[in-house]
Amino acid sequence: MDLPVRAAVPALRAALAGRGTAVLAAPPGTGKTTFVPLALAGLVPDVPGDAAGGKVLVVEPRRLAARAAARRMAWTLGERVGGAVGVTVRGEHRPGSLVQVVTTGVLLQRLQHEPELEDVGTVILDECHERHLDADTALAFLLDVRAALRPDLRLVAASATADTGPWARLLGDGEGGPAPIVETEAALHPVDVVWAPPERPAPPPHGMRVDPAFLAHVAATVRRALAERDGDVLCFLPGAGEIARVAGMLRDAGPEILQVHGQAPAAVQDAVLAPGGSRRIVLATSVAESSLTVPGVRVVVDGGLAREPRTDHARGLGALTTVRASRATAGQRAGRAGREAPGTVYRCWPRAEHDRLPARPRPEIELADLTAFALQIACWGDPDAAGLALLDPPPAAALRAARATLRALGAVTGDGVTGRGRRLARVGVEPRLARALIDGAAEVGPRAAAEIVALLSEPPPRSAGDDLTAAWRALRREGPPVDAHAARWREETRRLRKALAGIQADLDASVQVDGTSADGRRPGRGDAPAETRRSERADVPAGRGRPGRDDGRRGGLGSGRAGASDDAAAGTVVALAFPERVARAREGSGYLMASGTGAVLAGGSALAAARAPWLAVAIADRPAGSASARIRQAVVIDEDIARAAAAPLLERADEVAWRDGDVAARRVERLGAIELAAEPLARPDPERVREALAAGLRAEGLALLNWTPAAVALRERLAFCHRALGEPWPAMDDAALLERAGEWAAGARRRADLARIDVAGALRGLLPWECAARLDELAPERIEVPSGSRIRVDYSDGRPVLAVKLQELFGWDAAPRLAGGRVPPVVHLLSPAGRPAAVTSDLASFWREGYKAVRAELRGRYPRHPWPENPASAEPTRRVKPRR
Repeated sequence: MDLPVRAAVPALRAALAGRGTAVLAAPPGTGKTTFVPLALAGLVPDVPGDAAGGKVLVVEPRRLAARAAARRMAWTLGERVGGAVGVTVRGEHRPGSLVQVVTTGVLLQRLQHEPELEDVGTVILDECHERHLDADTALAFLLDVRAALRPDLRLVAASATADTGPWARLLGDGEGGPAPIVETEAALHPVDVVWAPPERPAPPPHGMRVDPAFLAHVAATVRRALAERDGDVLCFLPGAGEIARVAGMLRDAGPEILQVHGQAPAAVQDAVLAPGGSRRIVLATSVAESSLTVPGVRVVVDGGLAREPRTDHARGLGALTTVRASRATAGQRAGRAGREAPGTVYRCWPRAEHDRLPARPRPEIELADLTAFALQIACWGDPDAAGLALLDPPPAAALRAARATLRALGAVTGDGVTGRGRRLARVGVEPRLARALIDGAAEVGPRAAAEIVALLSEPPPRSAGDDLTAAWRALRREGPPVDAHAARWREETRRLRKALAGIQADLDASVQVDGTSADGRRPGRGDAPAETRRSERADVPAGRGRPGRDDGRRGGLGSGRAGASDDAAAGTVVALAFPERVARAREGSGYLMASGTGAVLAGGSALAAARAPWLAVAIADRPAGSASARIRQAVVIDEDIARAAAAPLLERADEVAWRDGDVAARRVERLGAIELAAEPLARPDPERVREALAAGLRAEGLALLNWTPAAVALRERLAFCHRALGEPWPAMDDAALLERAGEWAAGARRRADLARIDVAGALRGLLPWECAARLDELAPERIEVPSGSRIRVDYSDGRPVLAVKLQELFGWDAAPRLAGGRVPPVVHLLSPAGRPAAVTSDLASFWREGYKAVRAELRGRYPRHPWPENPASAEPTRRVKPRR
């Protein structure tokens, strides 16, 4: 075991002895995952151990990595897993006497129930640079434990990157500064980089879709690498679907093909980590980026893509999306080629694009659905995460959405986590699925509930189709030997049934003879708000108070029909897990989910052929730029199941709203956004009618009112005053008037009433009394000119315009200024025929300079009208000369 990290063990031991915390920076291939735990546990010859009197707990972010690390350490010792080295992942527990490898999820569960970690001396958080949410949470909890309960607990944050400063600051204390950083020299051999972009630029990934032509290019690059280089080829692809497609393209390439992803069977995982007898092609997701070495690999082909979670909080939809891998990820992948000897990486993108890639992956806490995290921190006693030592705080909006979901499940209240919330946390699955398991067990029986929740927790491959019930039936029928997915499903079903039995046993033990718990409350009751207490019925074990069967048939919600179908059982559990995704068929095509999101089935799907009026949607995502979600898997249900399972979303209310161009007053029954029934309201609330009319005005505009010429002229005068004088004169633009739409609608009951409103009177009603009293003074409707005519002022163009025949203004030096002397009107001097002859704001200047030209042009055309040489002293007139 002559690994590079051996030289760093003394410094690591010294750091732990002095400070109790340390950051270990060890590049891939140096032995940090398998050598350091054995060294600290005293299992390496010539290296003294230092486990602080307890086990070394190694925490891995993935099940595959945890199993592989335990097997490699046990093999190093010449043992099987379960001796000195043990492993605990979901569905598997083999205790070790000195070293225990666990996933972050398992550690979080243990911390909630046994925060002291009594048998543990040192915890090593491996691959902390990957920034998984569970890993960040576990480290925050461990730091709390060390500060409050176990100051002797030793913590090591192990990272494969050199970016260790943030971890050192996080693990440090206020007095001693950052935690010590122990670095290991890289054991990597040189890796040549070959840039291998496709001939034509590939379109960027869109949602989960990856361009098939790009996958064909990746397969071609693997063939090229086989021809140009020796050794095994490790190819990185974003997901299991892409791995399967590329594997099909390489079927005739010659070497053995291994497909490695989170759902790969244990036999494949073992084969990848063992030396091969012949040349191999390993197609892998990001699970192969770090942790253990894949022996024999000399070449890496990097597709440059990765998958990240995305959550649409407004629609309650979460999904993975394909993104460009970061530069840090690309470096991790390339390093795989140089762990055992000099190697080569083929990068399937142009060199010019490399520097434009993001520097590192975004932390999962910024991207993921935080419901499970919110329940964890609520159970920990810090529901806002205000006191947790996290590298990045949770986004406020995402945390609010998560807490709203937990309140709907009865898991938290304003006072903190409820007893029901702690039971949900014990199940070890996402809180919605835990709710479906516990509540569904009382409705369809523990066995059926566990099987369906296991299927939601371990989704079948897409090849299984979109009918979840059909996938469930196929798994139940499958006999030995079972495939990898069926094996995981059966193991998860057993675990969930065991968790259910433990929860119900605890409830039984807490119930006294009179049916109340030790604190005087009925189990599960009083912990949740009234609107969620209905779902507490699952706190009564199956067979107590409500029908509960263990044969997969439906009880409770579906007990009204004899011989209830698999669809009823599966639909009940799915709807309990995702009530906001209960969906009803729309007229025409598609579905409307209770969340208000439209949804569509894929063409040619089994569910589409069934044309079911109701679905319980298990998996859906929304493609970027699409208004509708895509239904990936669902179950056919009926309205009764939808009403019962999504009962918290059921409401009956009087609705008065602007609909289809008029006021609609109805009594409506809804399941979320789905309208179930409606009847007219005979006497709607007048105030709500007014609000609906105001909404109609805002939606369709002021054209709904009858704008007479007088009303239009008044609005223009008031708009002039607002521009010239400001407040308190009200604005007259559409937006300002629509803000006061409620005042316009007072007294109206329907659309037709709006057209009968006295708009001019309503406009005057908007004026403060001091403005109303001075309107005619500041913005007169008409101005008397020297001829005695009263000429209307036109306020429509922004500045007031006085259009009058030229002869009527003889002797007038200036028109009266408006707005209290602030604004002179623009005078349009008209010819005898009423056509503009001149425009001026300065009459005196016009008489001196402009009049002569106008007189010369027009006196011959209009001889019967006076054209004096000195208009300033002439008599104004609106008459013509008498005929001779």
